[in-house]
Amino acid sequence: MTLPREGLSEDDLAVLRSMFDLARSGDTAALAEALDAGIPVNLTNGSGDTLLVLAAYHVHPDTVAALLERGADTGRVNDRGQTALAAAVFRRSERVVTLLLEAGADPALGPKSALDVARFFDLPDMLELLTGN
Repeated sequence: MTLPREGLSEDDLAVLRSMFDLARSGDTAALAEALDAGIPVNLTNGSGDTLLVLAAYHVHPDTVAALLERGADTGRVNDRGQTALAAAVFRRSERVVTLLLEAGADPALGPKSALDVARFFDLPDMLELLTGN
């Protein structure tokens, strides 16, 4: 779900925008509470970033796990062609990469896939995680 504008007050929009801050900062408890109260788990900002992409990029494994438990889509690609898995590979977070792979994330998905990121930045440890070789 992309951040809606129609029919929402500025206060409503501020609450929705604050969800992205919670994902960035790794405030798992507050984000989980908001999701359990009805905030869409696949909420997307104006750059195509989901809560999962932001939590992965900022290396918050507990937040990533909470989002995955609530059905976050690992296959969402942001406007820059990146997935949550590609973000985690770029940040060299073995834990987040493992969580995403266990949830079914596709290492080859997107124009800037996790595999592409691992190869481009010469990250053999990440490439090994992604390929199992």
